Amino acid sequence: MKSAQRILLTGGTGSFGHAFVERALQDHADTTVCVYSRDELKQVEMRRRFAAEERLRFFVGDIRDGDRLRRAMSGVDLVVHAAAMKQVPVCEYNPAEAVKTNVVGAMNLIDAAIDAGVERVIGLSTDKAASPANLYGATKLCMEKLLVHGNAYTGTCNTHFSAVRYGNVVGSRGSVVPLFREQAKSGVFTITDRRMTRFWLTLRDAVDFVLMAIDEMQGGEIFVPRIPSVKITDLARAFSRDAIQKEIGMRQGEKLHESLITADEARGAREYPRYFVLGGKPRGGGKAVAEGFDYRSDTNSEWLDEERLEEMVRPWLTA
Repeated sequence: MKSAQRILLTGGTGSFGHAFVERALQDHADTTVCVYSRDELKQVEMRRRFAAEERLRFFVGDIRDGDRLRRAMSGVDLVVHAAAMKQVPVCEYNPAEAVKTNVVGAMNLIDAAIDAGVERVIGLSTDKAASPANLYGATKLCMEKLLVHGNAYTGTCNTHFSAVRYGNVVGSRGSVVPLFREQAKSGVFTITDRRMTRFWLTLRDAVDFVLMAIDEMQGGEIFVPRIPSVKITDLARAFSRDAIQKEIGMRQGEKLHESLITADEARGAREYPRYFVLGGKPRGGGKAVAEGFDYRSDTNSEWLDEERLEEMVRPWLTA
């Protein structure tokens, strides 16, 4: 990511936001970041954490509010869009609210970015957007489609829109990791289904990937990282080998295995050493994926072994 930028980070008080702000300000001495979010208490807490940092700004606002977004984007070079309703059960129970935030909010974001002449916008998506089985995934798929299409009506504005789609982030809000840490004390883990697999990456991996995509984006792409899979039973064992694993059944909208790229999406996808690219303008390098390719957590070629899993969860064991 180039320096001397003014960055607007929507939903910036979440786990990703904290990690992204720390990295952006640490690596780029002449870059400023404005956190745009609707929870003033979380902004106050984040301001305390970064109290010595003068290049961090805060803007209270909701992505449902197009006028407020336009004001926040004045003079901004880059928008990193992380704001969303993310909890699957909450989205299932409040579908209209999820649509207003995740879909209508993305529409507002696109219009505001074009009106303000923002150079680049990148949205954060999820593996749940691939062949979605719940409303959260469906709204994130809509967000991806909106961002990709946003490149088609920028007119004379030089705004470019892209997205990243990745899997579960260790320890993020809604992650199973904090739950397993607490359950390890009782000696009983609740497992929805013993066969379950997930794509897995750390917060640092997620920030690295987003920064890479910002540098590589031309507009219209969806970047998908090559990341390992994990069995949910192995993850539980990383917290405690002696605890009981109690199977409780899958929840509504939950998948047995996740996909990052479906077979239908794979047509035209390009494969690179560290990632895949769906759509966008023709670019050099890479190679077409094989016919019938799909990228699923249960058929992935890379898995987290016992040593890597224990290393990944170690900070949570000592927290």
